[in-house]
Amino acid sequence: MEKKYHHQKSPFIVPTGDDKYIAEHFGRATNGNENMSIAHMVAPPGWSEPFQTPEFDEYTLVVKGRKQCIVAGEVILLEAGTSIKVQKNTRVQYANPFGEPCEYISICTPAFSLEQAHREEA
Repeated sequence: MEKKYHHQKSPFIVPTGDDKYIAEHFGRATNGNENMSIAHMVAPPGWSEPFQTPEFDEYTLVVKGRKQCIVAGEVILLEAGTSIKVQKNTRVQYANPFGEPCEYISICTPAFSLEQAHREEA
């Protein structure tokens, strides 16, 4: 009988080129799911990424630390236990300008892809 679940024990560790940790549990890289991705992330102190205007909604739930989001020009600070949904086609930048790591969960619908993130050149 076919199982009606998938117990993820080996998430895909995304090579980032910096000190950010990304473990995709479900999504394009892990199981080919194009509808949704779920990733566990840890952004080191001082980390930031370029502005982007993604073709997907992104939900972020901060587990530990703090994270800064600049959404359509507005600066929003997230703390442990808080979350945000950024609608697709909205210009956003994620960063951790703080002195401690930020651990969070990210869910994208449809699933994250670098091509659909539309990151701006630095």
